[in-house]
Amino acid sequence: MVFSSLIFLFGFLPLTLLCYYLVPRRWRNAVLFFFSLLFYGWGEPIYVILMVISITTAYFFGFWIEKYRRVAPRKAKTAMILSVSVNLSFLFFFKYYNFFAENLSLLPLLSLPVIEGLRLPIGISFYTFQIISYTIDLYRHDCDLQANYVSFGTYVTLFPQLIAGPIVRYRDVDAQLAARRETTEGFAAGVERFCCGLAKKVLVGDMLAAGSAYFRGMAAFEVTALGAWMTVILYTLHLYYDFSGYSDMAIGLGKMLGFDFPENFNYPYVSQSITEFWRRWHISLSTWFREYVYIPLGGNRRGHARQYFNLGVVWLLTGFWHGASWNFVLWGVYFLLILIAEKAFLLRFLQKIPAIFRHFYAMFLVTVGFLIFSFSDAEQGWNCFRALFGIGCAGLSSATVTYQLLRLLPLLLIAAVGATPLPRRLFGKLQARFTWAKALSPLLCTSVLLLCTAYLVDSTFSPFAYTQF
Repeated sequence: MVFSSLIFLFGFLPLTLLCYYLVPRRWRNAVLFFFSLLFYGWGEPIYVILMVISITTAYFFGFWIEKYRRVAPRKAKTAMILSVSVNLSFLFFFKYYNFFAENLSLLPLLSLPVIEGLRLPIGISFYTFQIISYTIDLYRHDCDLQANYVSFGTYVTLFPQLIAGPIVRYRDVDAQLAARRETTEGFAAGVERFCCGLAKKVLVGDMLAAGSAYFRGMAAFEVTALGAWMTVILYTLHLYYDFSGYSDMAIGLGKMLGFDFPENFNYPYVSQSITEFWRRWHISLSTWFREYVYIPLGGNRRGHARQYFNLGVVWLLTGFWHGASWNFVLWGVYFLLILIAEKAFLLRFLQKIPAIFRHFYAMFLVTVGFLIFSFSDAEQGWNCFRALFGIGCAGLSSATVTYQLLRLLPLLLIAAVGATPLPRRLFGKLQARFTWAKALSPLLCTSVLLLCTAYLVDSTFSPFAYTQF
């Protein structure tokens, strides 16, 4: 089940909100825990067992850490390592076992059997990282022990951010799990944010995905430079609207339930360097790796060589986190090399050139990066990359490609402008200047819901890129 489905919009969500607000406040975590497990188990109920095992092991290891972290730090550290290892072992087995088995089979005497039908539990990368954040925060004295199993289970399974984030660190919601105050204003703000994300995902993101899929399929028959550019540009925009739209919906749902989740995107496509881009894109993942990998390794405190090594570890893990495929590893290495170059000398050079050229520099590299990200077939990816520069293709364009570009041009313009802060600023100024403009929000939310419902009823194409994580 995903947020942009009719069963969620008109079945699961209304029922959850009704039960949540009808029960006494002390039972609301239990309601969320129950409905979150139901949400997760809707498509693959067997993996609920795995999630409960992960929750239970981390919960009991927490007591061990709490018992020894002041009087016997080594025992506490052992408990922390065991807890992290147990949960990472689940992630490794389901997400990476077959990848390593297939690659090791290429070497003599190192073959492992491939397990047919081994499926990746949806969202396991996200909830595993949240469990690890609790374990490490507890060990570091950054949070208190959560002795209530239901509250801890609610934190791990909370359905708004379970499938695709944002990754919520335990210390960010510790107090909210114990005592939060739901308000009418907060609920209304949550509805607005949810509808904004729904529009981004369904009305823009899905159409961009359809366009990208069309041009990608067309490349099997006729490769052109313009067709290759349309493939990667549409995919790059789709990925932003798909993922940031889902994050907006998650944050909005959190507000409806009294939670404040961290922002996950901050207009990344206005960036003027790759360093800036990764401060704006998937902020919760970047924060997680900085807090729990980069800084513990020494960060930038031990000289440039060690800093670059630490960045290498982070980006190797970041690539693998996104998927068990070599294109994700290559994608991580690609951005690692650019970030090292920027830290070493490139940022100083970029500051000397006009902002528009910095922006084109950043977006070109981001677009090429997402080309690597999207093609698991190396040959197809390489052919698409070559075609961007007119190499190995039939020509600049064709009548069909030109026609499809003109047909999609309004969508591209809307998507390009919508990926900047401009619409938000204009709407904010309108509401600040005219009293009547404040009444637009309910009307817009209703219109978005009706339009998205009509689209979902009529369409069978509504992909969600981040279900693989």
